[in-house]
Amino acid sequence: MNSYVLLIAIFLPILGGILTGIIPFKGRTTRNIFVETVVILTSIVMWTIIINKPQGSFEVLKFTGDLVFAFKMDGLGMIFAGLISALWPLATLYSFEYMEKEEREGTFFMFYTITYGVTLGISLSGNLMTMYLFYEMLTIVTVPLVLHTLTREAILASRTYLYYSLGGAAFGFIGFIFVLVYGTSLDFVYGGVLDPGKIGDRGNVLLLIYVLAFLGFGVKAAICPFNKWLPQAGVAPTPVTALLHAVAVVKSGAFAIMRITYYSFGPDFLRGTWAQYTVMAIAIFTIIYGSARALKETHFKRRLAYSTIGNLSYILFGVTIMTPLGLFGALCHMVFHAVMKIASFFCAGAVISKTERTYVFELNGLGKHMPMTFGIFTISGLALMGVPGLCGFVSKWYLAEAAVSSENVLAYVGIGALLISAILTAVYTMTISVRAFFPGKDFDDSVNLGVKEAGVRMLLPLCIFAVCIIVFGVYSKPLTDLLLSVAMGGM
Repeated sequence: MNSYVLLIAIFLPILGGILTGIIPFKGRTTRNIFVETVVILTSIVMWTIIINKPQGSFEVLKFTGDLVFAFKMDGLGMIFAGLISALWPLATLYSFEYMEKEEREGTFFMFYTITYGVTLGISLSGNLMTMYLFYEMLTIVTVPLVLHTLTREAILASRTYLYYSLGGAAFGFIGFIFVLVYGTSLDFVYGGVLDPGKIGDRGNVLLLIYVLAFLGFGVKAAICPFNKWLPQAGVAPTPVTALLHAVAVVKSGAFAIMRITYYSFGPDFLRGTWAQYTVMAIAIFTIIYGSARALKETHFKRRLAYSTIGNLSYILFGVTIMTPLGLFGALCHMVFHAVMKIASFFCAGAVISKTERTYVFELNGLGKHMPMTFGIFTISGLALMGVPGLCGFVSKWYLAEAAVSSENVLAYVGIGALLISAILTAVYTMTISVRAFFPGKDFDDSVNLGVKEAGVRMLLPLCIFAVCIIVFGVYSKPLTDLLLSVAMGGM
């Protein structure tokens, strides 16, 4: 298969999104069919490419020297693209029912669909420059989604998100320039591209630049202290926050850090240095911080947002171990967390859509009226805790195994952070389930009269996610074998 087909997967949803905002559809149903068709076709194209992996890269435009706009599918990009293209059609289906009560649906689905193509552009970028350009585009197309409701809170949240993203991009750009100057190329090469002959005695400078780039790309991965934007972005419609917190934005940040660590600067250059200990310490602190803030938070979606902050740093912790097993654990959690967290966010969205209740203390007794929704939320909560038999246990196990095998003292501290986070996760997720199913003898259920389950367009994706959480927990070997191969530099 020729590499140019990568362009089809990237630009089909971008063009489809633009047309969604231009075509005067006769009604909501017609527009929804068009959007879902574009998204499904994109996923079909993407999975066709994954199965028939094209060789080499496709250069679209060459500026000068190493500045080339190019696309390529390697193992890491294949994993991220496969994850995106598997989740996006289900998320779009869910959004149709959720957005029926919202205004400006056409504008929403325009940017929602464009974001799909831009995220695929990040995953299929052939070099650091191309990834950086799409990374910037991701900010541009997701700001309107955060801003969608046009409330005062949405305006403030979109500003915060924009400022943080632009600041992070500036740090990322510094890393891009130094790789350009001190590397053999901007291409993604497993093991890194830095040229020892060019570095000379400037090793500490390059380590500082790596830390800055880590923090810059880490803004979208909600690393401390640059995570303020993520809980605030919860004012956006749930289909937006689910993708912001589970797939598109936050995973793009984690993916970019994987790229610069293993494919640009190189783990051999970084391992054992003060830079490794610095970024690992930041990731460990963020794990505890996110879990502790989630425990304290009473707003339903913001509690899940803080949970995301902690869980994203599970991924970054694996990355900062800077061994193939560390990358393997990070990839496992990147995939499994996406499924677990999008399920929990969609459960929250179903509750908010049907009851307009947004705080945890308002959820008492709803399990009787929305048993499937809260049943699936409980499954996702147990998985996030790391209960054996569910996919969250698998990824946490491999992260701990990588930490032990690294013989890094700080990595052992990270294992302790994972255990503390698991306990905190048990409290902040299960309190919701207990409130929903066991409100107490004195609870007056009349306040829940008229509450019922969401429609099939919401419940079907939730059921699929729940099945995936269980199946990957019971039997994940084919997937984990693939991820291990990618982490070892294969594919």
